[in-house]
Amino acid sequence: MDVIVLGGGLMGTASAYFLARRGARVTLVERHRVGTGATVASFGNIRRTGRHLSQLPLAHRSRERWAEAEALLGRDVEFRATGHIRLIFDEGSLADMRAYAEAARPWGFDLEELGPSDIRARFPGLGPEAIAASFSPRDGSANPRLVAPAFADAARRLGVNIVEEARVDRIGFTGSGFRVESSKGVFAAECLLNTAGAWGARVAALFGETVPIEARGPQMGVTEPLPHRISPVVGIWTRSKAYGAYLRQVERGNVVFGGAAERVPVDLDPGHAVADPARLPEQLRAVVRLVPALAQVAVIRTWSGCEGYVRDMLPVMGRSATTPGLFHAFGFCGHGFQLGPGVGDAMAELIVTGRCETPLDDFRIDRPSLAA
Repeated sequence: MDVIVLGGGLMGTASAYFLARRGARVTLVERHRVGTGATVASFGNIRRTGRHLSQLPLAHRSRERWAEAEALLGRDVEFRATGHIRLIFDEGSLADMRAYAEAARPWGFDLEELGPSDIRARFPGLGPEAIAASFSPRDGSANPRLVAPAFADAARRLGVNIVEEARVDRIGFTGSGFRVESSKGVFAAECLLNTAGAWGARVAALFGETVPIEARGPQMGVTEPLPHRISPVVGIWTRSKAYGAYLRQVERGNVVFGGAAERVPVDLDPGHAVADPARLPEQLRAVVRLVPALAQVAVIRTWSGCEGYVRDMLPVMGRSATTPGLFHAFGFCGHGFQLGPGVGDAMAELIVTGRCETPLDDFRIDRPSLAA
């Protein structure tokens, strides 16, 4: 089986790798360099807390692949199961957390509830005003700058042809397969996997499939190196976007943070948002609520990127509804990093075997919630 993968972010490189492991002959085509789209703009969060319930089977599958990542890829991508804590500052958010925890339990996901004394004892310095928190001990983080290149290198070792800096000029369906004309040559295969991220809807539209999607850029930042004091990934349960910050401290001591600031619209040409320094104070106020000790630290860099947000906030994943041999995996709405290895594993299973043990029906491209 020959497969062309369009897009070289985490979804595309992981799919190429797992397809090759299943014996497929794969060509991956990326218009820039691998891992330079939504993946490199990612916070690096590996969380299952708060996910749409129908995503949890895929998230569980992906969590198992994250645990195997170093052995699979032959290098450390800085996956660390440090735990994921979400602080709670009001009764309404506590009720939201408890309702989610109850709903998620039948899906195989258990959240631990922490009281104020538990937070102080186990995670001193976090949210001194918090009334509670949720804790998921097996979640954590990884380095988004390392993981897509690592999957790409591992895929190359399995024989995948990775074509970078290739402008795609035309994509066609011949009736028996697909033909992709690019600035780096012409490629043909019986299957095409669309992992083009925020550009995925453009590819789908070529085959008569409309997906309502918006391209938006997050605002991310990182502090100067500090003594290492924060072990888990830290977030918040809140209904207010103004407080919706998250952060983690990397092993080198820097604190990476995001959230609180509204994601900005992105023009897909050229397809990259620019961080706005004027929005930084708003973010830092939310960050300091989570960790007051960060009030006086220096921010050394900010950045943004381009993520695709589908109207119903669920990804598009599975078979095309119009074209045999066409598959989609795009539109992960700013929370696809944790899912990436699982997406690649699941799509490879679906393409090569015709079935997938992980339920994907809620993500199909012709679901009613995407109808015009």
